[in-house]
Amino acid sequence: MNPASPNFVAEALTTEEQEPSSRARSRAAGDSVAAILKVFRQGERFLICAHTRPDGDSVGSMLALGMLLKQMGKQIDLVSADQIPAPYRDLPGADGIRVAQRVSGVYDAAILLECDSLERTTLRGLSAFFLVNIDHHITGRTFADLNWIDRDAASTGEMVYRLAQAAGATVTAEMATCLYTTLLMDTGGFSYGSVRESTFALARDLVRAGADPIAIARDVFFSIPASRLLLLGAALRRLVCEGSLAWLWVTNHDMERTNAAEDDCEGIVNSALSVAGVQAAVFLRELPDGHVRLSLRSKAPVNVAAIAESLGGGGHMNAAGCTINGPLQSALKVILAELRAALAAQNGKIERSH
Repeated sequence: MNPASPNFVAEALTTEEQEPSSRARSRAAGDSVAAILKVFRQGERFLICAHTRPDGDSVGSMLALGMLLKQMGKQIDLVSADQIPAPYRDLPGADGIRVAQRVSGVYDAAILLECDSLERTTLRGLSAFFLVNIDHHITGRTFADLNWIDRDAASTGEMVYRLAQAAGATVTAEMATCLYTTLLMDTGGFSYGSVRESTFALARDLVRAGADPIAIARDVFFSIPASRLLLLGAALRRLVCEGSLAWLWVTNHDMERTNAAEDDCEGIVNSALSVAGVQAAVFLRELPDGHVRLSLRSKAPVNVAAIAESLGGGGHMNAAGCTINGPLQSALKVILAELRAALAAQNGKIERSH
């Protein structure tokens, strides 16, 4: 199938900004699901990708979507620009994800998960394909040929689950394991602002389908390499708390000294956010090229996604990230000014409400 074929029809997404009511959002989501399933049913071969530096949601969603398409009798290729982080390498089918910098071949569509642009994948060659964008970030953008953005979904995996339901697919134990992982990780262990009653209902359904929550939590949270703990120690030695704001950082030398991998940085920012009284936190990681990667976390209602987006990144209201110019101390000044302003504005709102 070719996107230019008269038999190929892609229905437009109606965004929640255009139709703000919950009923309109539900109708728009139904239209998007139907449009995506139409693409799936008409095609034969699909490419599935996610953002660079894949996390639990992107990996689990890729694997679960691949399983869904295989059930539909389709051929799939799973491609990532970066290695799969260690905690997710034992997920069912993870060894089938190919690491590459460029994609090519004959595909009826390329499905991009958790991306706000083609550039977010860092994969070359994607522009040649019909693109399907599935995302739940608050900073999601309609850049593809067919877009489904649900900012109320707790994870992209939740959206894949809804696709499976609409397609009449069987949620196997393997698929449930991958989807439960997306929920666990993108809700911060069911602690972020995206959690609602339906999140726990979905977790229940996935456990009933065969996901083992104890084993998944053990594999993700209690199987970490020593290098991650050594890197965490380096960061904690620099922890600074300033009222409701906290920050910490590591240098590229720290990464080399502890023999840490990129995914060893995951979760360090949460240590700063866990300090009593802290409402917003940032972890800075110095990159070899002199840029600085920022991981932002907050407790509701501080919107770190807006800050990350203003600096060229994106994410969720309470969990976001971006990469900015260095050196490290200059980057620290930039992000602290943004966070202090956001916290001051939020405190002003609280005072006025009283």
